[in-house]
Amino acid sequence: MKMSGAEMLLESLKRENVQHIFGYPGGVVLPIFDALFKDPSLQVVLTR
Repeated sequence: MKMSGAEMLLESLKRENVQHIFGYPGGVVLPIFDALFKDPSLQVVLTR
């Protein structure tokens, strides 16, 4: 099964032991937030 770009990004971050991601969902980053929702191993902190 192929991985999306968002899934590849999350896998890279996990390999670097990233535990928290700060961001604001919307626009072009929505696929990343969709992938984050499916993978609860990274904690998302919403900013505004």
